[in-house]
Amino acid sequence: MNNGLLESLCRHIGETVTVFTASGGMSGSGFTGVLAGVDGCSIKLICSFGAAPSCPLGSACNNFSNRGNRGSWGCGNVLGSVTVIPVDKIVSFTHNAL
Repeated sequence: MNNGLLESLCRHIGETVTVFTASGGMSGSGFTGVLAGVDGCSIKLICSFGAAPSCPLGSACNNFSNRGNRGSWGCGNVLGSVTVIPVDKIVSFTHNAL
């Protein structure tokens, strides 16, 4: 494991980064998200955030509509998405300079 890479990644937890991996297909374009965690084996990126509650009062709100399995407000991906990347597959990562 590259300890320099791990130390650098740890300094950017909570920031938006793009991680490039040794892989093909769509993953060759990199993964962009908020770096949520780093351990000796993998990193965790939050690539899309779930929708905030539209109505904190639950069913007391107007215009409630359940559209299939897309969540109670039909917002698409209500839960968001997380990408876990093995550290040994990381080729490089990009972060803001500040």
